[in-house]
Amino acid sequence: MPSLAPPATRIGHVHLKVADLDRAIAFYRDVIGLEVTQRYGPSAAFLSVGGYHHHLGLNTWESRGASPPPPGHTGLYHTAFLFPDRKALAQVLARVVAAGIALDGAADHGVSEAVYLRDPDGNGVELYRDRPEADWPRGPDGTLAMSNAPLDLEALLAEA
Repeated sequence: MPSLAPPATRIGHVHLKVADLDRAIAFYRDVIGLEVTQRYGPSAAFLSVGGYHHHLGLNTWESRGASPPPPGHTGLYHTAFLFPDRKALAQVLARVVAAGIALDGAADHGVSEAVYLRDPDGNGVELYRDRPEADWPRGPDGTLAMSNAPLDLEALLAEA
């Protein structure tokens, strides 16, 4: 069935419930590299890149001091941050490593390279870069041939 949404439709922004607003801001600002565009006292903040009003909302309206949901429950799997090139991905990975944040995994998907981790509230975070479409792996019939191969993190970090 074809998409019912117009082709120009985009997913706009994500709002996350967090336990500690300042801790979450520090992660998304200092590690991921977003800038705070608006803060609503001690309960909410909005962050973005490139001057947009917000790509990410953080709030403690229902979650101040709360613990993450237990594994095996429904909810957000991860928020994905698309970086413009391999060097930018390497630079954010270097900040993650410098902050002592553990990785959940890393993969070369053929079409992209991705690093997976958790924010301070246990929310999944994907940091990735797309390869140019002309470099995407394709099968003999022209269909995408994505993979889940290991990503060489040392080689990536060398580009930071």
